[in-house]
Amino acid sequence: MRVLAWDSDILYASRGYTLLRARIKGEQVRWDVVARYRPEWWRAISSSSKLGGRLCRDGFHALAILPSGHIIAALPGAIATLQPGGTEFRVTHRVLRGTRPLHIAVTPENRIYWGEYFDNAERGEVHVYASDDRGATWGVVYTFARGEIRHIHNIVADAWENCLWMMTGDNGEECRVLRVSHDFRSIDVALSGNQQARAVAMIPTRDGLLFSSDTPLEKNHVYHFDRQGELRVVGDLDSSSIYGCSTSEAVFFSTMVEPSEVNQTAEVAIYGSADGFSWHRAFSRKKDGWPMRLFQYGNAYLPDGLNATSVLAVTTVAVEDGGLETSLWRVLR
Repeated sequence: MRVLAWDSDILYASRGYTLLRARIKGEQVRWDVVARYRPEWWRAISSSSKLGGRLCRDGFHALAILPSGHIIAALPGAIATLQPGGTEFRVTHRVLRGTRPLHIAVTPENRIYWGEYFDNAERGEVHVYASDDRGATWGVVYTFARGEIRHIHNIVADAWENCLWMMTGDNGEECRVLRVSHDFRSIDVALSGNQQARAVAMIPTRDGLLFSSDTPLEKNHVYHFDRQGELRVVGDLDSSSIYGCSTSEAVFFSTMVEPSEVNQTAEVAIYGSADGFSWHRAFSRKKDGWPMRLFQYGNAYLPDGLNATSVLAVTTVAVEDGGLETSLWRVLR
């Protein structure tokens, strides 16, 4: 299974191309089937085994649950929508550049956004897509001009500031943290210009933003960016980080095994903090022996969405003793 998103006390996860959910209460966890997606015939075969699924990057990659009950999913080569009460996802957009966005953002007005994530070595233009009809249709709402950025890492909704935060990469001025209005009419640069502004995972809090850096070129950190615009390092990481989440008790970021001259660890790790300022390594797993460019970097997936429980949900991939395995941890102060 792979954890995908929280909706209060309901956790969504996938097994291959089947979406599951469980309401987390006490120690009992019962998974129910929500719906299915019908992939190409060959993906139905590749996703039937762990190594095949890893090689082909099968399954659900991102999920967003709308207040209306609609569910939007990022899958290989497609954005798909599930109607309330439906049992099968329907493709509403074909992803033509790259295979899928890394995350999907939803505003309180049910407006949905995702940014293009593809190799883009030639630095062509990059689009942000939006839907105003609960994922039925999609259109380009904003375009980065040729040479501005490489790709879009994430778009995150911030309920405290009533805005969106968009993160881009990968080098020099391409690395940006942008403050964006819900209608995309206002876009302001908050941070830019160096590898420490190269981020994917971000968690808005009442007093500011917590985000982790994602660079193979420099030492990685956890940052706190307060509502007055002050940036400070609050934690050290031993590798690149692209997933973060919170529980009712704490905040977490995971790191991946992405070897470089700086990132030399062979372990996937999760770092946690009860207050956002004191960070500790919670646990780690060693990368397995399969080639990472073919069978994925070692990583720990953390779910998107708002989590009203004290449970940390984690899916580890490409690690020893726990590859493609989901675990639930009760977080205590």
